[in-house]
Amino acid sequence: MIDVLVIGGGNAALCAALMAREAGASVLMLEAAPRQWRGGNSQHTRNLRCMHDAPQDVLVDAYPEEEFWQDLLKVTGGITDEHLARLVIRASSDCRDWMRRHGVNFQPPLSGALHVARTNAFFMGGGKALVNAYYRSAEQLGVQIRYDAPVMSLDLQGGRFLAARMATGERIEARACVLAAGGFESNREWLRQAWGQNERGEWPADNFLIRGTRFNQGVLLKFMMDAGADIIGDPSQSHCVAIDARAPMYDGGICTRIDCVSLGVVLNRDAERFYDEGEDFWPKRYAIWGRLTAMQPGQTAYSIIDAKAVGRFMPPVFPGTQAGTLPELARKLGLDETRFMQTLNDYNAACRVGTFDHTALDDCRTEGIAPAKTHWARPIDTAPFFGYPLRPGITFTYLGLKVDETAAVRFDDKPSDNLFVAGEMMAGNVLGKGYTAGVGMSIGTAFGRIAGTHAAAAARRS
Repeated sequence: MIDVLVIGGGNAALCAALMAREAGASVLMLEAAPRQWRGGNSQHTRNLRCMHDAPQDVLVDAYPEEEFWQDLLKVTGGITDEHLARLVIRASSDCRDWMRRHGVNFQPPLSGALHVARTNAFFMGGGKALVNAYYRSAEQLGVQIRYDAPVMSLDLQGGRFLAARMATGERIEARACVLAAGGFESNREWLRQAWGQNERGEWPADNFLIRGTRFNQGVLLKFMMDAGADIIGDPSQSHCVAIDARAPMYDGGICTRIDCVSLGVVLNRDAERFYDEGEDFWPKRYAIWGRLTAMQPGQTAYSIIDAKAVGRFMPPVFPGTQAGTLPELARKLGLDETRFMQTLNDYNAACRVGTFDHTALDDCRTEGIAPAKTHWARPIDTAPFFGYPLRPGITFTYLGLKVDETAAVRFDDKPSDNLFVAGEMMAGNVLGKGYTAGVGMSIGTAFGRIAGTHAAAAARRS
């Protein structure tokens, strides 16, 4: 019988498998995806948010625990477990040497990502390189890996794991198990149910795109809910980003994100602004724009910039719609020209331009309009003009299994002694809502390592 069964194939699953194997356990990983799509959403990531008290190779200055905590507190609106959040924060400070031992390399951020040069360590080659490095290390250490191996249910007894049941009907026993199979963001019907129907009669989730893997269907999450595991989180909350409306349904990844929002204005289908584009630094606020867009008519919006913004943000994979005048841009985007020009003229007139500095919370703001733009407000008046169509892009969902610091799955508030969970399946303990760049990888790395360590110990006890 195998010691530790790890169900999943992304960052959290790999961290769990590696830690369990290092602790001397025999390990089998079951990845639902085929080999070429292995890695879940982790293949689309690019950095890890890291606490550090002094400069470290690719990390500049310092990013102490309390600042990390305050950043997380702000984006979640306080919907977070402080004990578990601080555990993640502290774990982020000393995981990179372990990551390097397993082949992960780091690089300084690219110029378009300088807002996170102090807080986030970027993976050399991005998430795909990280995933491949972990898989190489796992194979070298003797971790068994099976692809195209979706698990449909578990055999449980009194909160204990006995076996996993495959889609093929095969039954796999193990002394301990780690669940790291992702959320339900690829399950269109579940998303539709979670978001419901709005006051306009729309089903918002029908217009969502999935930034990551198509294999996160939430099968095991649903099974665990039905089996009576303790649950945490709101099913409608997720890492939800405004991405290019022309992106593919699945696996568009980070290159489909539209990063020029803070440099211009965002209009809905009625050519009206609906939120402060300059509220805070983009890495702290980019993940609110998916949900904001989801609340607009048709779940559609448009990011509008002028020539002054070009070169100041990471360009997306698709070029923007370009025009020599604002009325021409309105027509090309299919927006009502009169309303469009009224909105832009009102915004331009309200701009109070001070000293523009996109690396600081500057004094360029609007006055006398709602919503205000509190930073980086400059008139959109310099041709050529550009527009990018936006749709909500779901990265991962926050509904998950409630845990304690051991990563144990809980039933009636009692921890299982041999069933653990990591990654997206428990991220809602730390992320009740909102997001800040790189924290998903911090959670997956911390709890993946914790789950793997405790699973190996549980296997030894049995």
